[in-house]
Amino acid sequence: MADVLFTHSYFLKFDEKEYKTMMPYSPLGTLYAASFLQSKGYSVALFDAMIAESEHELLSHLKKHKPKFLVIYDDDFNYLTKMCLERMRLAAFTMSEMGKKFGCTVIVHGSDAADHYEKYLEHGADFVIIGEGEQTLFELLQQLETENSQLVTRNSQLATRNSQLATINGLAFDNGEITKTLPRSVVHQLDELPFPSRDIVDTERYRKIWKERHGYFSTNIVTTRGCPFHCNWCAKPIYGQVYNVRSPHNVVEEMKLLKQKYSPDHLWFCDDIFGLKPNWIQEFSEIVNKENAKIPFKCLSRADLLVKGNTIEALAKSGCTTTWLGAESGSQKILVAMEKGTTVEQIYESARKLKEHNIRVGFFLQFGYTGETKADIEKTFQMVRDCLPDEIGVSISYPLPGTKFYDNVKTQLGEKQNWFDSQDLAMMYHGTYSPDFYRALHKLIHKRFRIWKGMEMISSPKRWNKHSPRALASAVYHRATVKKFEREMKKLHRTY
Repeated sequence: MADVLFTHSYFLKFDEKEYKTMMPYSPLGTLYAASFLQSKGYSVALFDAMIAESEHELLSHLKKHKPKFLVIYDDDFNYLTKMCLERMRLAAFTMSEMGKKFGCTVIVHGSDAADHYEKYLEHGADFVIIGEGEQTLFELLQQLETENSQLVTRNSQLATRNSQLATINGLAFDNGEITKTLPRSVVHQLDELPFPSRDIVDTERYRKIWKERHGYFSTNIVTTRGCPFHCNWCAKPIYGQVYNVRSPHNVVEEMKLLKQKYSPDHLWFCDDIFGLKPNWIQEFSEIVNKENAKIPFKCLSRADLLVKGNTIEALAKSGCTTTWLGAESGSQKILVAMEKGTTVEQIYESARKLKEHNIRVGFFLQFGYTGETKADIEKTFQMVRDCLPDEIGVSISYPLPGTKFYDNVKTQLGEKQNWFDSQDLAMMYHGTYSPDFYRALHKLIHKRFRIWKGMEMISSPKRWNKHSPRALASAVYHRATVKKFEREMKKLHRTY
């Protein structure tokens, strides 16, 4: 038995593109909440949706653990969860209703629930946690258990319940009418939080998947919460416009524990921005080497931060093998419109320096932002051609509640306001071109990118490795099919 059964709503099986890629990571935010409750004396268990087949597997976990509380606690560090995908919302609704039928008190936390708490309360949730969740969850469970232990009449209990729950910040609930309490202040001293409860995860199943599909085992870790930058399309329903960071010493202690207990071959630092605090990366690099805790890793950063001082050199020495940049666009006009705070020149410079230090480069690219023209798109293609990152991730601008971008286009939004899964790519407002144009554009840049990478290998034999034959074969295939998509793009451009 367990006091609390945790789960989350991101099912890899329900996201076709990501399921094909098959790079699952454990729900880190969920595990932080579980460890926080464990530190307070609660017993916990986990139904891990990431590697489950469907929501209905939850039932066997409910029967096994007989929990008083079902907590659907989405992973705040998973960018796919932050996208508020409709298929995952439906999964959360299904699990909420299953938990209610089983007799559990159902508590929900996540980006989508924070934006649409009324919908979650309508589909079986008793409470929705809004904002950073660990302390709110603990206070809520304390209050609910106090109510259950008091021998008072039901009428008396109900008479005081609203006022007691209303003192818990970061909460929404329905007792005849929906109540939303005051916002929850975030935790500033992250070192005080216990490490995530990886003991409740089937790590060996993750290891088996990774080894079979990719030949190595990667797991996730996080050093920060939040982001202080003002990209106006980026939603921040959990932490708001704040940024707090763990100390390098604390992070290295967790890495030492990971090496000792789980022996990962690789780490994903899933921070919104890795090493933003001045000299943090330099200090981390020194400590991780001194403590013999280094593990190869990938991270996400910003071009303007990477070009400062010896940041990239320190990254390389600390074990970084891949850095993803939120490049977004090769047009300075679009970067300014997004309030990105970076320049195209910084993107070029950071990509060049990363390569010089043998760090692979990933570009996140975004098309369809309001005001983007064919000339802006061509500049983005040219940036990719010039910089030749090792990987690209391409998306269409996606309005989420709470952002300036959303406010700018909300009058154009129809009934569909969320993608169903991560490959949906629907244009939900009036872009410069048609939705079909952007879908074709998505395919075209991937094809050209593969061709350019193949050409790079042919011209630079020193860069050949075990993956080169496959990359060259891919380049040949895409070279043979790219003309079709170029014609389709031209046709769509002319007719819109």
